[in-house]
Amino acid sequence: MTHLVHPPGAAAAAPIGFDDFLKVDIRIGTVVAAEIYAEARKPSLKLQIDFGPGVGVRKSCAQIAVNYAPDELLGRQVAAVVNFPPRQVGKAMSEVLTLGFPDQAGEVVLVMPAGPVPNGARLF
Repeated sequence: MTHLVHPPGAAAAAPIGFDDFLKVDIRIGTVVAAEIYAEARKPSLKLQIDFGPGVGVRKSCAQIAVNYAPDELLGRQVAAVVNFPPRQVGKAMSEVLTLGFPDQAGEVVLVMPAGPVPNGARLF
């Protein structure tokens, strides 16, 4: 899924209730396949991420090719929203939103745990 760009230093979003936060299902998964998405308008990769038995393997199109090569992501754990509806991204279908923050150049740096956690673990 395409990421939304919010400039560093932008004001915080409007407050939400804790129940609203709980509606967003953010999980950890392991990248099991990655390839360059050559047809994308911005430098992107197509990922397959294993979120474990409860969620399974899901696809993601992520604009991360400036900072990451496909082979360096294999076996790495990443955070993603797993309960958004699938979204058509060019000719590919993206089933989860892989999460990241913009670096100084505005390119995505992925959210990854500091140590290994079980696939499918939910952010709280």
